[in-house]
Amino acid sequence: MKWIYLAAGIALYIKMLVFPNPGIDSGELSIVDLVIQDTGVPNAVSGIIFRNRLYDTIFEVVVFTIAIMGVRFLLANEQPSCTIYQFTDHPSIVLARLGATIAALVSIELAIRGHLSPGGGFAAGVAGGTAIGLVAITSSSKWMEQIYQRWQAAIWEKVSVLIFIVLAVLSLVGLELPHGELDALVSGGWIPLLNILVAVKVALGSWAAILVFIRYRGLL
Repeated sequence: MKWIYLAAGIALYIKMLVFPNPGIDSGELSIVDLVIQDTGVPNAVSGIIFRNRLYDTIFEVVVFTIAIMGVRFLLANEQPSCTIYQFTDHPSIVLARLGATIAALVSIELAIRGHLSPGGGFAAGVAGGTAIGLVAITSSSKWMEQIYQRWQAAIWEKVSVLIFIVLAVLSLVGLELPHGELDALVSGGWIPLLNILVAVKVALGSWAAILVFIRYRGLL
C-alpha cells in the first residue's frame, strides 16, 4: 500500500508541474461578481453564507446551539470549582480590559457592516465572545453570573436563534427584502439582519460556555 500512495503522490506532483490549469475567460463575469450581483452585497463571503448556502448556515447555527447545551449538560453533575484562576496584577487587568473594549467595538463593527467589508456574523460573535472572556478573567465570576441573569442573556440567545431560523426560511422560500443600493448600509435584503442575529447568538453562547467552565473548572 505504501508504494501505491507514493505512486499516487508522484503522479499528482507531475500533473501539477506538466499540465497547466485550465484558463479562465476574462471576458465573462467572475464567480465573485456573480455572487455580488445576485446578493446585492459587496462581501461575497457573506452573500454565499447567508444566501447561496443559507441551508447549511441554518444547521451550523443549530449545531453551535446544541454544543452550548451539551457543555451545560455534561458539566451539570460536577462540583463547582473552589479555586478560580484569574489575573490579579494590575497591568494584566488593564491590558485585558483594554483588549475587551477593542474586541467589543470590533464585534459591533463586524455585525453591522459585515456585509460591506470583510467580516460578518460569525466573526463578530467570536470577537464578542473574546471580549466577554477577557472581562471574565479579570472580574468576579459572581458578578458575571449576576449580569448574565439580570439581562436574561440565555433567553436572548434562544430568541436570536428562533428569529434567525424564521428569517432564513423566509429567504429560502423566496420572500426577500429589496436589495437596495450596493455598498449602502441598508442593503442586501435579509443579510444584514442575519449577520446581526448570528453575532448575538455566537457572543451570548460563548458567554454561557465561559460561565460554565469557570464555575465547574475554575478556568476558561
